[in-house]
Amino acid sequence: MTYSQEFLQDLYTTMLRIRLAEESLVEPILSGDVCTPCHLYSGQEAIATGLCATLMKDDYVFGCHRSHGHYLAKGGSLKAMMAEIYCREAGCSRGRGGSMHLIDPEVGMLGSAPIVAGTISLAVGAGLAASIRQDGRVAVSFFGDGATGEGVLYESINFAALKKLPIIFACENNLYATHMPIRECRVDQPIYKMAESFGMACHVVDGNDVLQVFETSKKAVDACRNGSGPIFMEFMTYRFRGHVGPDDNIQGCHTDIRPKDEIEGWLQKDPVIRFERYLLEQQLIDEDRILAIREGVASEISEALNYAIKSPSPRREDLLKYVFA
Repeated sequence: MTYSQEFLQDLYTTMLRIRLAEESLVEPILSGDVCTPCHLYSGQEAIATGLCATLMKDDYVFGCHRSHGHYLAKGGSLKAMMAEIYCREAGCSRGRGGSMHLIDPEVGMLGSAPIVAGTISLAVGAGLAASIRQDGRVAVSFFGDGATGEGVLYESINFAALKKLPIIFACENNLYATHMPIRECRVDQPIYKMAESFGMACHVVDGNDVLQVFETSKKAVDACRNGSGPIFMEFMTYRFRGHVGPDDNIQGCHTDIRPKDEIEGWLQKDPVIRFERYLLEQQLIDEDRILAIREGVASEISEALNYAIKSPSPRREDLLKYVFA
């Protein structure tokens, strides 16, 4: 597949925006300035970036507890996301939801939620609506490997397969459900095999290779638009930070149960550095352009953080304003 230089640079910029946005939250979380629990997406940027690059603006995306990347890759406002993480009125959920409740319907990001597998059935509903309307839209449900322990996933897959819905089940397999390695909670570790039993097409993808993610996702999205959905995609990846927060160190004690050599091995597969190296080696970008992109993204994030910090919090008397009785 041939790509334009502009497209490749857009992919790189999106990945970098997600990475730098996540890393900019580390100090505010540690200092207590950010109080909402944050499940950082560092290390998994290629998945959201590559898959969302195949979607149209009005296609649907549903996220999970680790969805900063999905929101940004789909075109969600960085300022509104940062303001939400700081629980400000200017946030995308009016400061009521925090990090795990991100939404921007104008770009098709229909919401994320902390309940494991909680938005999968909602994505199926969106796919059903698209099928009934025959409007050509595709729904994407992002979820982690931990969601495979929830019954609603299997019910949703069965219904989607039965109705041939235009939906992609995007499983981001980072090998750990909170702190439990996948080998300790699944007899048959390859997750995609579960979906095969429902008679749907399945793909296993290197989730740290943005071009492989894009190319495989494009085939899946095209198949859904042409009436050949649903599709199940298992993206193999790894989170660089802790399950929640910057790391798993509590009062100086290392509590991350992941083997250090395993962590180091995955750090060598950093999707951002990997793609940057590819662009440089193929002479599709030079060091000066890399620096310019980094400076531009860093400035954008700094501006968003300042916007969030200076934005007012919800007024106490308005806290129940959007609650349905």
